This record gives sequence, C-alpha cells and structure tokens, in this order.
Amino acid sequence: MNDMFNRLYIFEIANNHQGNVEHGLQIIRAMGKIARKYNIKGAVKFQYRDLDTLIHPDYINRTDVKHIPRFMSTRLTPIQFLELVNAVHDEGLVTITTPFDETSVELAIDHGIDILKIASACANDWPLLEAIVQTKRPVICSTGGKTIDDIDNVVSFFTHRSVDFAILHCVGIYPTENKHQYLNFIDRLQMRYPFVPIGYSGHEAPDNLDVVKVAIAKKAQILERHIGIATDSIKLNAYSMNPEQVDKWIEASLIALELCGNDNNEKRITQEEIDSLVSLSRGVYVRHAVKKGEPLKRHDIFFAMPCQDGQTKSGEFSETMAASQDYDANSAVYERRPITSVSIIRGLIHDIKGMFYEARIMLGDDYEIELSHHYGMEHFRNTGALIVTLINREYCKKLVAMLPAQSHPNHMHKQKEETFQLLWGDMEIKVNGQTHLLNPGDKMLVERNSWHSFSSRNGCIFEEISTTHIKGDSYYEDDIIAAKDPIERKTVLEDW
Repeated sequence: MNDMFNRLYIFEIANNHQGNVEHGLQIIRAMGKIARKYNIKGAVKFQYRDLDTLIHPDYINRTDVKHIPRFMSTRLTPIQFLELVNAVHDEGLVTITTPFDETSVELAIDHGIDILKIASACANDWPLLEAIVQTKRPVICSTGGKTIDDIDNVVSFFTHRSVDFAILHCVGIYPTENKHQYLNFIDRLQMRYPFVPIGYSGHEAPDNLDVVKVAIAKKAQILERHIGIATDSIKLNAYSMNPEQVDKWIEASLIALELCGNDNNEKRITQEEIDSLVSLSRGVYVRHAVKKGEPLKRHDIFFAMPCQDGQTKSGEFSETMAASQDYDANSAVYERRPITSVSIIRGLIHDIKGMFYEARIMLGDDYEIELSHHYGMEHFRNTGALIVTLINREYCKKLVAMLPAQSHPNHMHKQKEETFQLLWGDMEIKVNGQTHLLNPGDKMLVERNSWHSFSSRNGCIFEEISTTHIKGDSYYEDDIIAAKDPIERKTVLEDW
C-alpha cells in the first residue's frame, strides 16, 4: 500500500476558489496552517475541467442547465491553476486533482499533481479511467451512488493494471443526513478488498462531527471534506467547511483516533488497570490449617476479598495444587498451578483457535488435528505446527497453522507432492535452499524429493493441497528428529 494514503486528510476546494486565484491562495494557506497545527498529512484537491470540450458547444453558454453556469463562472486558466498547485506544495501539502476529461488528465501531469482523484460520477467512465491509469499516478476513487458490483468492476480494473489505488466510501447527497451515511459499508469494503486502502468522503453538514468519529472507528484511512472561506460576497454551500469548522473536524478525528488506539488492534494493559482489577478480585484462603505437602481441595479453601499481592486468585485455583508451605486457618494461599502437558496443550489450542477465528476460517465438523512438536511439546512454540487434515484420499487437503516466531524444520517427501497457499498472516518458505516470502494468496509448489522448511514472523494459516498423505513419508534433515518415532513428535487432538 502507498504510505501516502495512510491517514490522509483531503481538503477539496472544488469551485470554492470562485475563479479567483487570491481567494484560492487564502484557502490553501488556511489549510496549511491547520495541517501544521495538528501535524497531519494534508492534501488540497482541485477539480480540472477542459470546459471547451467537456460541455457540448450548444450548451456552453446556457444558464438553465445545472452546474454549467457555476463551472463557467469559476473558470481558471492552466497557468492560474499551476499557481495554486505551487502554493499547495509551498505549504507542505499533497496535491490532488479530479480530472473530468482526458485533456485535464494531461494538464494534471504537466502540473506535477501527486494523486489523481476520480469523482463518483466518473467511476465507470472507462475512457477517462484508461487515460488516468496511463499516468502511473496513485489514484483515489469515490464510490457515491455505486453498487457493490460497480465497485467490483472498478477494483478489478485497477488491479489488473497494477495501479496503486484507494477507494472512498461516499454518498452523493449534498448535504448527507446521518440516516443516509451507511458507514457500516466501510466494513464490507475492507472485508471484500483487504488489499485496498479504504477511506470516506463526507458531505454531511459542516458542524456534524459525529460522522468523522465513526469513520475513524471504522478504520477509514483517508478522510475528505469540501472546504472554503466565506466573505461578504461569497457564501459557502451547505456541505463545505470554513477553516474553523475544519479545525474542529480534524480535532474530533484525532480524539476518535486516540480513543480507538493503535492500528494493529492490540490492547495494552497498564499496571494501573491491573492494580484496579486486583483490588476487586477474590483471593484463595484456607478454611483450616494445612501442612506443607498436603493437597488443596475445594473443601479446604474459600474465596474472599481482598486479594493480597502475589496471592492465588480465585480464577487461578486448581485441585492439582498442593501446599508448598504451612498455612494457618484463614490465611492467604500463595500457590501456582503446576505446568503440565495438558495445560501446555490447552494454552496452544486457545491461541491457535483464536487465529482461526481472526482469519474467519471455519473447519466444519469433520477433520483430524495433530500437533507436530519435533523437539518436544515444551519447545512447540519455537518449532512445530498444528495440522488439520480435512481430506486424505487420492488427493489431500490440510490446513496448517503456525504461531508467531514458529518454524517447521527442513524435510522432504518421496511420495507426496504438495502445493501451499497462504490464507492468512505471513510465511517464509525455503525450497531446496531458495527462500520465498509469501503474502496471502501466494502459492508455492513443493515437488517430490524437494527439501523444504517454513516459518512465520507473526503467525500464519496456509492450505496444503497434495497427493495422498502417507505416514512415514516425511524425511527430516536433522538426525535428532529423524531418529524419533513419529508418535514421539506428534500429538493427535481428539478434543479441539
């Protein structure tokens, strides 16, 4: 993804320069100040139209046709637009232009525009889109009034042409009431096109700060609004923001961003939070005196507040515990659950099931699961994999899950040929000494007698399609693994 798209604020001047360069410069300078105040990545967007060719000659001077009078009255020459473009760069902002015709595409490139924007009305104007992709510029496309099928076509068009592009959720109603925002559609766009940056282009009333907060919560990466400056003779339309409103809009978005936290969906637990919850927790206490070495059964203990520092919490108690010291009646218990193979496996199952949930991969109810632990279960998080066998006939289908920083050692098969396809996460595979980095969707063929190993930095799930899996057909390079009976390095799970 082009980093230019990430957390990009677009200020659209549209025709709000009123065909006056000085007024346009005033707007640009105001946006530069706001961008620097909040240290955001800002962009100013213009609209380019070659009016002599865009408008039919019979209509060019008509005043009774929507939009044409406004376009004609706010017309700027290419040199005047270039002056505004240079001013945007001088303010340290990104330049964006929406060209409405092929001539304007050429002018945008002549002016050194950074990003080309496609208006919702032009999202299926394929001749115009063909001209735009020829420029090799990054592209942002609005989708107001477009069905999911329309958007599929746009995404396919840009993907096949290897264009660096982003999609904006947009509603082409000016202004847009809350009931018509449909911001949940951002979720669908992100699910449907996980490889495409998704943003939102807003047309709500200028004082409506709720929409941008929800858009941030929906992880919109690009935010766009129409902006302008009112004067005694210039009145802004019902969906354009003045600088004061832009300031509040950005501030609201940054507050929402702070509320939502980091982009990787991680939750950081502070000591303050831990201390607060411990103060509300119940601790384990003995009902009567207990001697060192005696087992602790449920009838020997009770749960009560407060929970002392280091004391066993109620949720940590297990009847596998034994007293490591003498306890007087009513005294706090300080014991920990013993680490067993069962507790290790249970922890692994929970972690890996969570990965399947996050990847939205459902297993159904007919499968076999095994843990491969080549150097023992205690080293599984470092070396091994969880393997789900779904089909094993003349053909075989498996799903393989690897935890973060886990690797699977070098081995080969004499009878089985297999193809891996990464479904989720990241994967590095070495085949006959050659390293390949796989992204979701990538495939890798491993032919018979090919030495191969794989690993994952952040965890992964991949699909293995192969000929029949035959027990004993895995040959490991490491003599320690090769010397083990397969039963020693595999654990079959009956209860997932």
